[in-house]
Amino acid sequence: MFQDRHPLVDHFYKPEEQREMMAGCDYIVVTAPLTEETRHMIGDAEFGVMKNSAVVINVGRGPVIEEAALLRALTSKRIRGAGLDVFEHEPLPADNMLYKLENVLLSPHCADHTADWQDQAMRFFLTQYPRFERGEALDSVVNKQLGY
Repeated sequence: MFQDRHPLVDHFYKPEEQREMMAGCDYIVVTAPLTEETRHMIGDAEFGVMKNSAVVINVGRGPVIEEAALLRALTSKRIRGAGLDVFEHEPLPADNMLYKLENVLLSPHCADHTADWQDQAMRFFLTQYPRFERGEALDSVVNKQLGY
């Protein structure tokens, strides 16, 4: 069983159980890539099952969350708040309602910028380039058909 191999995981949810999972969460961290399947993956139905104390954090791709539904959930206090590093429309327009809400923390699409992110990226490139020159398989190849 999955939980026998991972003692820190109480339950593994299948994609079709997403709302059931969200209903029990205090924090929902969105890290999904943007694909046809994930666009507006979180909308009114998902916000409707969340706890009133839930906080949604999006560091993946903005359009995974339907912004209009998010605004309705935030302004009606359906959820407690949101932390957003990505937005449905980037750059975020100056007149966007998200700027006016007290229960929203915004960052300028830079949550991945840790102190050593450039060094890590360069080390990754330096290990990959010789493999590329030799015609060997590369790590972390993007599948353009899947969108990530």
